[in-house]
Amino acid sequence: MQVPFETTLLVRDSCLCLHAQRAARAIARRFDIALKPAGITSGQFSLLMSLNRPEPPKLSSVAALLAMDRTTLTANLKPLERRRLIKTAADSTDARARLLRLTPAGRAVLAEAVPIWRHLHAEIERELSDPDGLRAELDILSKSGNRNGVAK
Repeated sequence: MQVPFETTLLVRDSCLCLHAQRAARAIARRFDIALKPAGITSGQFSLLMSLNRPEPPKLSSVAALLAMDRTTLTANLKPLERRRLIKTAADSTDARARLLRLTPAGRAVLAEAVPIWRHLHAEIERELSDPDGLRAELDILSKSGNRNGVAK
């Protein structure tokens, strides 16, 4: 059986997943370019920012916040560890858990990146008709990710 071309056009024009992916890639590309002088990508900025807490978070809580599986998060941490921007350590209360901590170098990179982020973030918000509404809708969709995606 062949899928009609009209279906291809329908997906191109209306698929929320496709539109979200395209927008995410375009926004990430803009942030990647802007953050290049700080020496990090948009994903690394989000990861470093997620570690900017009074107490070092557990790997599992960072994975949940960033909607990443632990394996992907661990792979994304490795370049930051090699650059000595973050440090991982065993949790003294639970030897199975790993705590993630920004190093002084990581805090310095983050401090350099925040003004860049603020500027571009404000620019992108000015391009949108309702940034708060979009944020709320995206939040709803991110919480729906716990479903298994099987049509009934």
